[in-house]
Amino acid sequence: MKQLKLYIDGMTCAGCEARIKSALIKIDGVKGVSVSYKAGVAEIEFGEGKVSAGELITKIEELGYKVSETPPKNKKNTASQLAGAAALILALYILISRIGTSRLAGVLPLASEGMGYGMLFVVGLLTSLHCVAMCGGINLSVSMPQGGERRDAGAAILPSLLYNFGRILSYTVIGGIVGAIGSAISLSGTVKGIVQLVAGVFMILMGLNMLGVFPWLRKLTPRLPGVLAGKIGKAGAKKSPFIVGLLNGFMPCGPLQAMQLYALSTGSMVKGALSMLAFGLGTAPLMLGLGAFASLISKKHALKAIKIFAAAVVALGIAMLQNGMSLAGIAMPFSKPGGGSVAKIEGSAQVVTTELLPGRYVPITVQKGIPVKWIIKADKENINGCNNEIYIPKYDIIKKLEPGDNIIEFIPTETGVFPYTCWMGMIRSSITVVDELNKGMAQGG
Repeated sequence: MKQLKLYIDGMTCAGCEARIKSALIKIDGVKGVSVSYKAGVAEIEFGEGKVSAGELITKIEELGYKVSETPPKNKKNTASQLAGAAALILALYILISRIGTSRLAGVLPLASEGMGYGMLFVVGLLTSLHCVAMCGGINLSVSMPQGGERRDAGAAILPSLLYNFGRILSYTVIGGIVGAIGSAISLSGTVKGIVQLVAGVFMILMGLNMLGVFPWLRKLTPRLPGVLAGKIGKAGAKKSPFIVGLLNGFMPCGPLQAMQLYALSTGSMVKGALSMLAFGLGTAPLMLGLGAFASLISKKHALKAIKIFAAAVVALGIAMLQNGMSLAGIAMPFSKPGGGSVAKIEGSAQVVTTELLPGRYVPITVQKGIPVKWIIKADKENINGCNNEIYIPKYDIIKKLEPGDNIIEFIPTETGVFPYTCWMGMIRSSITVVDELNKGMAQGG
């Protein structure tokens, strides 16, 4: 037996460990394989008379990785690389801010949780290339013909359909379970905000790892449990794509864990399950395409696309951090005071009136120390699954909105800018409390 240590470049996440190990362990003459994403190393024990080191290297390179028998030289990220990644992230963040989150609410279906689930579907679409990077090898291993055999169109797509059905089913079931747990422990708005903050951090770390700008971040990536990795390899050998897909729900994937944390924050088995179902369906088109038309995907173009989607994952993570900050009652550093509707003092109280819009909330300005009567006028056609519940962390107020006039009452005791948000944290606005309302201010909408 001979020991071979190889240095592998191109692993984007811990799932690559299982992919490389599964491919190598099937080679006749290979006795044992150990792969570490964090170290970028594969250690192989093999019989020199049955297989050569060159053949092992070729096998790994066929999976899309670069392999060397000597340790790579330490390469520091150049300023231009970091600037390029930062510019891409910023551009995508601005794009998501302009057409995503709150603005998307007005164009998505109003039924049930329309806006929220629609946005999670979009998140699934944007992160689906990460699924290709992380689970693509497993997908291909159960979808591609064995031994060069050819299949007709129906037979070619069936394994990929089964794999993705099992994957989405596991997402949905796990979402329901964690949602039910959230219901049992009755998460407060602040805790939901903290959960989204953690989810945002997960997504940012995963996106940065995919970009490869900070190699040391690999140490913060969770590992695939050896038991599950073994089961995936075994199931793949038996050509059981549905079982492999079911096991994918337990993969240590950043965006997937972010969505599981989000499902927990819903505090509902049904909402948790539907949230994960929407996310899973969003990831399906590209994964189905990979399974059915893998031979058409160019490695060169795929690597470029991965960088773009990685930046999108980071941008979405930043957006999720903002959602979490709003739910936790933390004002944005760049929040501007005032604007929107200004209260009018009427006797011993102050009254402010706003109109509910499909994709945004109107900011309000009130005076400190005087009871507030806030009237929110809501037309039935403007209420959707995201904006139908307002949460004001500062005053611990949760208001379910109904068609007609909705009244919220509170007494502002200190000046400042205090955020309020929808139940998901996606639609955000603010309450500005001042010492004295300017005499010339007029109520606007």
